[in-house]
Amino acid sequence: MSYFIYQNQKIYYKITGSPNGKPLIMLHGDTASSVMFELLLPLYQENFQIILMDFLGNGRSDRVEKFPEDLWIAQSRQVIALIEYLEIGKCSLLGTSGGAWTALNAALLRPDLMDKVVADSFDGRSLHKNFAIQLLREREFAKQDLHARQFYEWCQGEDWEHVVDLNTRALTKCAEEEFPLFCRPLESLSVPVLFTGTLKDNMCRQNLEEEYEEMKHLVPNGTIHFFPSGGHPAILTNAEAFARVVTEFLSG
Repeated sequence: MSYFIYQNQKIYYKITGSPNGKPLIMLHGDTASSVMFELLLPLYQENFQIILMDFLGNGRSDRVEKFPEDLWIAQSRQVIALIEYLEIGKCSLLGTSGGAWTALNAALLRPDLMDKVVADSFDGRSLHKNFAIQLLREREFAKQDLHARQFYEWCQGEDWEHVVDLNTRALTKCAEEEFPLFCRPLESLSVPVLFTGTLKDNMCRQNLEEEYEEMKHLVPNGTIHFFPSGGHPAILTNAEAFARVVTEFLSG
């Protein structure tokens, strides 16, 4: 297993796919880890050099005492540190759910390191009105659900419940105290972005189409693709169709 040191802690990463392909870093969402992409790799690895990573506190990376309230901005700095460590030059980012905010923040901070960004299945510029209440309800239900528990353990290991609780605390505080989700105005984003999602995603805001349209008009090079069916996130619930759309966008 490969690691690099970030602020005196170890972050896990993995490189796979085509050595001559364009670098593509895939960024997992909250309470998940890079293992969520393992079954999807055959859809991408012929065309891209795939780089996976586990954010601090998740998966095979070092644990933390708490997650910061500006979690997705903090994670974006970890992404930038990995790119600099690997010395791969410009690369594309594919972030899903919480990883979408992370990907956009990394592009806002260091556009010189980014080629294109795919931001999948996320709420957009703000968290919806009842985000904190809904999140607490969903997480408590998930911890009692066999399939959700198995997913958490698959991603995090035996200490999955502690990781989930730390993440829940950070996100509820972020929502309740209205912490900024972006480190800079979205209008300053110079990197081409593809916003993706499904029309049946009940874990995102109800007016997601409207929110994506407004973001598309804010960024200089924004496009949108919605899938008519499937749940959260689109990258998993529309795996093959999603890969085709993303490959066309990143290769174009």
